[in-house]
Amino acid sequence: MSESLGSGRPPTPEQKPTTALRRRLAELRGPATPARPLDARALAALAANPGCRRRALLDGAGVDKGALAEAIGSPSAAFGQSQFAFMRGNAFEAKVKGDGGTELLRLLHERMGAGAEPPGQALTPDLAAAGPEGRAARTALALREATESGGWALLDHPMLALEVAGSPAYLEPDAVVVHPDGRWTVVEIKSFPMIDAAADASKVGAAARQSAVYVLALERVAVLTKGASVDHSVLLVCPKDFSNLPTASVIDVRKQLAVTRRQLTRLARIEDIADELPPGTTFDLDGQSGASLATAVEAVPAVYAPECLAACELAFHCRGRARDDGTVTALGRSLRGELGSLTTVGEVLAAARGESGDPADPTVAAVRRAAALRAEAGAPCR
Repeated sequence: MSESLGSGRPPTPEQKPTTALRRRLAELRGPATPARPLDARALAALAANPGCRRRALLDGAGVDKGALAEAIGSPSAAFGQSQFAFMRGNAFEAKVKGDGGTELLRLLHERMGAGAEPPGQALTPDLAAAGPEGRAARTALALREATESGGWALLDHPMLALEVAGSPAYLEPDAVVVHPDGRWTVVEIKSFPMIDAAADASKVGAAARQSAVYVLALERVAVLTKGASVDHSVLLVCPKDFSNLPTASVIDVRKQLAVTRRQLTRLARIEDIADELPPGTTFDLDGQSGASLATAVEAVPAVYAPECLAACELAFHCRGRARDDGTVTALGRSLRGELGSLTTVGEVLAAARGESGDPADPTVAAVRRAAALRAEAGAPCR
């Protein structure tokens, strides 16, 4: 709940932390710098790397990480989707939604119909309004009206609002379908192919995390809508094989939803992370040298993994630091999990050579066994 401007009433106890948090985050990014709004991709990236305090703080404070990366000498010029992929995705989405969404509704019934009658003509309400706040209000009204009507409705690019660290984040899913029974289903349309009914696992995982953010935002609206419920399974629509024909699969996002909820709770405690910073730390890009900004960035702990390269503008900087420190996380989370207490490449090599490590530790024993096998094959461990 936001404060009533001009009401003369003091903020309630629930509002005070929000006001203090907003003030603290403004100090971190610079009082004259507008906050960079969070979107579904950013929230999904947070869910993909929940242990990174650096990303949580910078995203919660609304810092422009792309500009920050350039200022500290690690520009993210290669970050983001290519223009060609963007245009191809728009063309495919238009094809899927063409003719009033007939093909989309057919796919939804085929994958999630559960014996119900195929949808006929669906309502396609006009969601136009002034600004994101107006569009979010218009979307909430359209969802309520469609649920009360008891028929099918297709909302094309609705606008949803989700409060993150005391500020609204406006989210725009590709589509939301309202079922006659009051269920709301998120539809995510991607241009990567499904080959033999399977798509790239990493891309499907990213789509699932992004869809979970939309589901969470829809739940906030459904609570206030009589007879409404949000489906925890989303419809992923992609090109079939090597054609431009659409096909679909159903993804259960309950796991991703739980992770996203935890991350939002963590973002609400960003002030605790900020309080651990050295006094005077700021990410204000105006009037600070690259060295000062780099020092500020390094003051916040980060957890780098190769997946960050596709999701974070600071990934090149963090990768360089991870390589300098020799952390095994830079080689992948799965390897980090298998190596247990051995957290750096130096520790792994020393354990393999028998110079350190407890022989009773299964990880150390496995590493030494691998080194012995390598030596027997004629390639000594270096």
